[in-house]
Amino acid sequence: MNQSMRLNKFLSDAGFCSRREADRLIQEGRVTVEGLKAQLGQQVEAGARVEVDGKLIKKRNRPILLAVNKPVGVVTTTAQDEPANIVTYVGYPERIYPIGRLDKDSQGLILMTNQGELAEQIAHARGFHEKEYIVTVDHPVTREFIEAMGAGVRLSDRTVTRPCKVVRVSRNRFRIILTQGLNRQIRRMCEALGYKVRELTRIRIMNITLEDLALGEYRLIQGDEYEALLAALGMKE
Repeated sequence: MNQSMRLNKFLSDAGFCSRREADRLIQEGRVTVEGLKAQLGQQVEAGARVEVDGKLIKKRNRPILLAVNKPVGVVTTTAQDEPANIVTYVGYPERIYPIGRLDKDSQGLILMTNQGELAEQIAHARGFHEKEYIVTVDHPVTREFIEAMGAGVRLSDRTVTRPCKVVRVSRNRFRIILTQGLNRQIRRMCEALGYKVRELTRIRIMNITLEDLALGEYRLIQGDEYEALLAALGMKE
């Protein structure tokens, strides 16, 4: 770093966490700059001593991006007080954290990284990045249901989901591609239409797929696959 920058960006660029997570850590009083408690929006100078929970934040490590096939029951959080947190479950030897969410009752693809800017770009709904799921429900999937899901579902007075691609796979199963990530979105959409989700598996995020990755396993995203992701995000390696 050769000039001042916002503290949350410093932590993100260092590969410690996303900017949003950095702001949370700052608000909780867990970040210090030159021994003093940091403030939201604070600028840091080149060479400043920045610590989180007393740990010195060093320069960026090598970029890491993992595709993880998360089982049901694992929670996509870094919180150490959650025994089923995904960081502990994966047990990767370097510090990484999940990009976005996949609820505890769902399984499938979750990306994990040490790159704050990459996490921000993938997670934000404004990018309209595709996420694909296979969903099993408790009633037969009808044409009316498919059309209603695809047109957008009202979840509350202020929230209507974006139009999306929905295709029937079998009697009680459908495939859906979303470009937003509301909390438990697919489950809430189904419930609004009188259906209950029995099983939900995410199989793709942008160009990254589960492929033949076994449940509970992970693989490193690299080479052409990694470069294609960066290109789609408008980022340079």
